[in-house]
Amino acid sequence: MGKQIVIQASDLCKFYGQILAVDHIHFEVEKGEIFGFLGPNGAGKTTTIRMLTGLSKPTDGKASVLGFDVNSEIVKAKGYIGVVPEMSNLYDELSAMDNLLFMAQLYGVPRTQRRERAEELLKTFGLYERKDSLFRTFSRGMKRALVIAAALIHSPEILFLDEPTVGLDVVASRSLRNLIGNLRQQGITIFLTTHYLEEADLLCDRVAILVGGRIVKTDSPRVLKAAAEEESVVEFSFEGESSGLSEALSNRLPGVKIVAVDHHRVRIYGGILADVVDSVLQSAKDKSIEIVSIKSIQPSLEDAFIKMTGLSPIVMAVEKGVR
Repeated sequence: MGKQIVIQASDLCKFYGQILAVDHIHFEVEKGEIFGFLGPNGAGKTTTIRMLTGLSKPTDGKASVLGFDVNSEIVKAKGYIGVVPEMSNLYDELSAMDNLLFMAQLYGVPRTQRRERAEELLKTFGLYERKDSLFRTFSRGMKRALVIAAALIHSPEILFLDEPTVGLDVVASRSLRNLIGNLRQQGITIFLTTHYLEEADLLCDRVAILVGGRIVKTDSPRVLKAAAEEESVVEFSFEGESSGLSEALSNRLPGVKIVAVDHHRVRIYGGILADVVDSVLQSAKDKSIEIVSIKSIQPSLEDAFIKMTGLSPIVMAVEKGVR
């Protein structure tokens, strides 16, 4: 049997006034995979989810979810999809159990099945002991888990997750990623957006890299990383600020890509290793900047992202609303 396509977008486009938020994108999502939309904030990730789930009308192009046209048949599709927005859509004054029962009613789950389904999900998500606690008393990680549980109350075939671990601490993020991985094992197709490169690498079967409303590349993290392995990657760490070094190095090393990882580290892609090291040593000496370490890097999804987009990881680290 061939692969079953459950989400399809062709020439999908969204304008907000004069602003082009999503720029004629094409992609397909296969049944049972975790498909990631990876890109900095403002790239068009949330807008795409809003179009696919009927919260926003495409300006142009076509998209279908489980064969239902998102423009004309989204009401039919909604019975088969679960949506986890970036911000919680549950009620602070209701308990965990009551929130799930209310969502079950909204989604049309038969009355006789609602409590059993809610209890099953609370156990799966490790929240059963707190079933009678008010939602507002939960930690951020627990709130996120309950929001995902609520989106699964009607046993959807596809789950849309918008920035699932944003704002969570390391432990809560890891726990949530494990839960997402387990959902995939149950056969649920997951479409998730993220600006965390590590998250996309750990979770996704395939990733579409989205920058400025356009898809730059779509492939598995493994293939994307392999593309970055074709050239050497060397990282230099400095004692003080390394700003100003990039320009000096560009003059010494034409044809290589120089990226500031942060204010103290610079990564150089390509070039002859001996020339690269020699040029950095000389430039650092000229600017009286001390080099702390030099290391060769095994390319990661971050490196593949940098190579394809030219964007610094600093851009990816910026949270929404932060400048």
